[in-house]
Amino acid sequence: MTEQRNKVVLAYSGGLDTSVMIAVLRERYDLDVVAVHVDVGEAPDEGRLTARAKEAGACDVHFVAAREEFASSFILPALQANALYQQTYPLSAALSRPLIAHHLVRIAHETGAVAVAHGATGKGNDQVRFDLSTRALDPSLRIIAPQREHNMNRDEAMAFAAARGIPVPTTKKSPYSIDENLWGRSMEGGVLEDLATPPPDDVWGWTTDPAKAPDAPEDLVIAFEQGVPTALDGTALPLLALIEKVHERAAAHGVGRIDMLENRIVGIKTRELYECPAALVLIAAHRDLETAVLDRPLYAFKRQVDEAYADLIYAGHWYAPLREVLDAAVQSVQRYVTGEVTVRLFKSKAVVVARKGEGILYDPRLSTYGADDAFDHRAAEGWIDLEALPLSTFRRLHPVAASART
Repeated sequence: MTEQRNKVVLAYSGGLDTSVMIAVLRERYDLDVVAVHVDVGEAPDEGRLTARAKEAGACDVHFVAAREEFASSFILPALQANALYQQTYPLSAALSRPLIAHHLVRIAHETGAVAVAHGATGKGNDQVRFDLSTRALDPSLRIIAPQREHNMNRDEAMAFAAARGIPVPTTKKSPYSIDENLWGRSMEGGVLEDLATPPPDDVWGWTTDPAKAPDAPEDLVIAFEQGVPTALDGTALPLLALIEKVHERAAAHGVGRIDMLENRIVGIKTRELYECPAALVLIAAHRDLETAVLDRPLYAFKRQVDEAYADLIYAGHWYAPLREVLDAAVQSVQRYVTGEVTVRLFKSKAVVVARKGEGILYDPRLSTYGADDAFDHRAAEGWIDLEALPLSTFRRLHPVAASART
């Protein structure tokens, strides 16, 4: 009778690295492997992925259809927080990791596994996100990161697979490391590691070359109800379908390309390229609507919350109590965020050109310089006197230095 071994749940992508990892976990850690693939929008072939994991030695395979869950429970809160790391990156990969970790832990409990494993390296962000999420969800589970421990390069992985007859994808390997989901596509490595080299054309997989994009602009009218995008061009759509529609139309105009120098969690700088058509359009529309419906102090406070939210997601603290507090603040604000925003797409640009809604604080009678001006200009003088009072009192005793006057 064969002795039953302990199980480990592995985050499985279906590629070379995680296929090899199944054998590594079996041979070097003496564990049976439950391969888990969480579909967050990369549209995998479930049958092929399951067969490949089994052939690589997995004792069981779980395929989790999580696109709608990803959209409603992770993308939407980030959208409502206008979450952009370094004011640039919509956190597509970062948002998916706590969701994947949630299902790894859930399936570990269901299968009696003693550990979870992932393929993140020792210098990347994902190791932090997977590890912190797992520890938050179940501190008793062991975390195994074979790539972090052994740092097996691609040639070594290919030789390891060949020696054991492990089936791996036979298509030409991209020179880039790529991650895809509903909210974006990330690319790094290869020639991109040379900061002086512009991105080659073959790195972009979703978006049209802006030079070849349509010569006529296209407008998208996006409706929000309490911070939730609910309709596109007057047609009501579920969140997932709306994201997909915006993605398709924005990508056709070359919208969504990002080339940035990123400050990683581990302290190094890396060049990262992203394609996030839907994310950039929807965040631009949502942020503009907030500008229109929030007064100045609340708008300033929300910007601080947004930055903290983005930093928290990037650093892997999705399950930290701070997010619960930030979520409460974000949700309190969203009750005001209802209206329509028109975004014009043209040659890689997505620009808000119009907005309307009953909650918009703009009053043309107060803003106009025409005959209908209802603003009391004389009231401004007294208000400025009061605003200047503490400043002028201080400066009577402490005049501005001559060197500071120019």
